[in-house]
Amino acid sequence: MPRQGLGDVSSHLASFVITTWDVDPNSLAARLPEGLEPDVFTLDDGRERAFVSAVSFTNTDFFVRFAPFVKLTCLQTNYRAYVRRGDERAAWFFATSLGTPWVFIPRHVWGLPWARTSGRQEASWGEAGLERLEWKAEGALGAEALSLRGTGAPVGRLDGFADAAQTHEVLTAPTVGYLYRRGRTPATYSIWHAPLEMERAEASTARFEHYERLGLVEPGAAPHSVLVQRLTHYLIFLPPKRAVGLRWRPPRR
Repeated sequence: MPRQGLGDVSSHLASFVITTWDVDPNSLAARLPEGLEPDVFTLDDGRERAFVSAVSFTNTDFFVRFAPFVKLTCLQTNYRAYVRRGDERAAWFFATSLGTPWVFIPRHVWGLPWARTSGRQEASWGEAGLERLEWKAEGALGAEALSLRGTGAPVGRLDGFADAAQTHEVLTAPTVGYLYRRGRTPATYSIWHAPLEMERAEASTARFEHYERLGLVEPGAAPHSVLVQRLTHYLIFLPPKRAVGLRWRPPRR
């Protein structure tokens, strides 16, 4: 485990869900800064597509290292796309919803695109893995809804990827992130987590309005995949640093 600085965040993420959609690469590129490009893959039906995910979980024991005595339990969803900067694979973070009034710290102190939400997550886990999960939240980024059943099946190879290793590398293992600070300044930060051991889930409901507002996902579109894990530990190394070489680009439809 890497050594932590005073601004770094530690959290155990419970009922961790990665809900992914395949999207038009040109539409995604129009919302990235200059210097980042969508990571594009060819689906089994021959279409070239990029991917975005809503990464949802309940933070437990969430704290910033300079104040370890203040620990939070709250919902969080990260809205991320899978991108490239040259040969580097990374994640682009459009926004984050956080279910606590303390969201003002990352939003106003560090200038991160984080917004307040409120809602609930209910999950049932058994020896074979996830049994059922319900997620409902609403806030400045729109409504979020998930209704899942576990399959007990390992991730394996998902549509568009060469094999299970590439699936894992792209969807579950990005450790470098990029975002806009204060709306226009490209910045970067990194994370650490133990290797994830996720399983596939089936969604009867999967809707995140923020992606609809961005024009990336059609209302009611079925996700490409849903992956779940009962618990994992994350470290987030903050504050972000300026991403030298990237430039703000006006979003376009």
